[in-house]
Formats: sequence, C-alpha cells, structure tokens
Amino acid sequence: MARVGEPMVKLLLSWDIKPGKEMDYFDFIVKEFAPGLMKLGIQLTEAWYTIFGDGPQILTGGVTEDLETMRDILQSEEWLELKSKLLQFVTNFKQKVVPARSRFQL
Repeated sequence: MARVGEPMVKLLLSWDIKPGKEMDYFDFIVKEFAPGLMKLGIQLTEAWYTIFGDGPQILTGGVTEDLETMRDILQSEEWLELKSKLLQFVTNFKQKVVPARSRFQL
C-alpha cells in the first residue's frame, strides 16, 4: 500500500522485437518476463503492440506502491537478469519511471 503522500509510480518500457526472433520473444514474454515482473512486485497495467505507424513496437507498463519499492526492484539482480534476457530478443529498449496515472502514458 502506498504511503500517505507518496503516489504510486509506473515503470514504462518500450522496445522493438528483433526480426526473426518473434516466436522466441513471445514465448519468453509469456513464460518468463511477465511472471518475473509480477514476482518482483510490479503489477502489470498495460501492454500495447503497435502494428502500424511510427514509434516503438511494444509499450508496456506496471506499477509499484512507491518510488523506493521501484528503485529496489530496478537495482535487484533479478531485474537485471530478466532485462538481460529480454535484450536478447529486442532492440531500442527504453525504460523510465513516472508518477502513475490512470490514463495511457508515454
């Protein structure tokens, strides 16, 4: 539960899937990445797959109760290992932490 006065924070992630890695990528996302984020304490809130237009192919987000929790997660060995595995399947990876809002965020 968020501390009084401390808003929930959201981790925003974006990337493009490497050509030829799509099947392995989706297998990894379903079996390891999404469950791994949840195990770390990030509650997934959205995932977007861009089919047409400019911008990242994948946008996803998840929240934690406060900034301290998010910082602890993003500095953990478990997150670094999960991110390292993801980078085998993607390019143009970006991440940022922002105050959580109920609407779509970039």
